[in-house]
Amino acid sequence: MERMLNLPNVLTLSRIAAIPLVVGCFWLERGWAQWLSSILFMAACVTDWFDGYFARRYHQISRFGRFLDPIADKLLVAAALVMMVNSGTLRGIHVLAALIILAREILVSGLREFLAELRVGLPVSQLAKWKTGTQMVAIAVLLLGDAVPLVVTNIGLVLIWLASLLTLITGYDYLRTGLRRL
Repeated sequence: MERMLNLPNVLTLSRIAAIPLVVGCFWLERGWAQWLSSILFMAACVTDWFDGYFARRYHQISRFGRFLDPIADKLLVAAALVMMVNSGTLRGIHVLAALIILAREILVSGLREFLAELRVGLPVSQLAKWKTGTQMVAIAVLLLGDAVPLVVTNIGLVLIWLASLLTLITGYDYLRTGLRRL
């Protein structure tokens, strides 16, 4: 029986535990709390890299970790995007970028689940890793909100649109690959 509470899985669980802290800090008084929200979000994002690294390095890859890791990532991103839409940080046409990202995550999750029943894997592409990195940086910048100059927020908006473009491309690639397996 595999050990569920190894270091990689604890890091993944910490990413989920960080979500209420990220959200709570975002809604506190402006300024330092927004910085803390962004820093907590970035720290949670870094655990995504470390949990994979430690799992591979120390041969601690587990079914539990394979199951929980993508869920933790999607929960963190979805919570941040929904929160920023609700607060108005992402509004107007920029809500579309958040919707594209969320829709792709749901589509790819469903596709992976379906293909798993057929015993077909859908490995993460290099472009999808770039998408994730861009998305994480964009969200971290946007979490700063009015605690930073408008130019910084605009950089965050450009990055969220870049992430949504990469999201469309990688989503299409995964869908095309998945449909070929049917």
